[in-house]
Amino acid sequence: MQAPRLEIKNIVKDFGGRRVVDDVNLTVMPGQVTCLLGPSGCGKSTTLRIVAGVEMQDSGTIHVDGKLVCDTVYRLPPEQRNIGLMFQDFALFPHLTVAQNVAFGLNGGKVTDRVHELLAKVGMSAHIADYPHQLSGGEQQRVALARALAPRPQIMLMDEPFSGLDDRLRDDIRDETLEVLKSEGTAVLLVTHEPGEAMRMADEIALMRDGRIVQRGAPYNIYNAPVDLEASAFFSDINVIKGKVQGALTDTPFGQFLAPGVPDGTEVDIVIRPQHIKIDFDRGGRGPNPTSVDGTAARGVVERARFMGASSLVEFRMDFDGSILKAVVPSVFLPKPGMPLWLMIRRDRCFVFAAR
Repeated sequence: MQAPRLEIKNIVKDFGGRRVVDDVNLTVMPGQVTCLLGPSGCGKSTTLRIVAGVEMQDSGTIHVDGKLVCDTVYRLPPEQRNIGLMFQDFALFPHLTVAQNVAFGLNGGKVTDRVHELLAKVGMSAHIADYPHQLSGGEQQRVALARALAPRPQIMLMDEPFSGLDDRLRDDIRDETLEVLKSEGTAVLLVTHEPGEAMRMADEIALMRDGRIVQRGAPYNIYNAPVDLEASAFFSDINVIKGKVQGALTDTPFGQFLAPGVPDGTEVDIVIRPQHIKIDFDRGGRGPNPTSVDGTAARGVVERARFMGASSLVEFRMDFDGSILKAVVPSVFLPKPGMPLWLMIRRDRCFVFAAR
């Protein structure tokens, strides 16, 4: 069985009496991309800095290929950890050419071969003699990647490395970067606050909140089985319908929802994403018949509708309590404000959480 390339065990870090990293445990396998995802201030970057060796944990250990890198007594210097770093600031040396930037810090034979190999991988061979100020932001990012990979690090740490790029360029650069990292077999720990970036790049996502990892898993699983309401809301807009459990069932204007294992009398939040709401037309004050898949229809009146490009966002004011529910419809669907429509909720796309 393959051993983890990186093991983070029970890492704790306090700043000024406030716990910013709280018992973090994580493993990254060779060739795997793991993403630390969470809002600003949740402890992602501090965790990364501890792994890099530029910050010291208060307790816990870091292992690379099974060997201790640091605990609270022993600490291998950052330059001896064989860990590559990529940050939002590309930090290229302005007085060195592209080739010299990539070769910086390398020694021994075949340096030129390694430089040419990496510049070819990142599509920058034609700029080998250029200086950083002659390059675009995307080109600088490619050079920074080549330089970080030049010493063949076992682990690559990436802290919001694409946030300085414009949206059009960002997706292409992310895909190219991922391809290069995979080809090198590097274990990657990526920090981002963007769910889309995590979903696009990661083999595994570790969702952080208040210094702790609250959920960890493959992107598909963490998106489709969120651990709580906050986790589901981090990945997309959500609608929340209130209810109370009786006999493992919750009565709502949309019919009954299952709440197995939840004690009677517990108030719950039923979460549904806008793209999973089904819309039907009003038939003289009546909606569609209930079904086992979609439950009971509830009527709402259109507040506003906006075309978003690939889809349309429609907001409804619901008859039953005056709340606003949002629905996303593929392509163009722009009903006029004031138009009554009926909404149904797919049971297999709902999440039921005890209310906090």
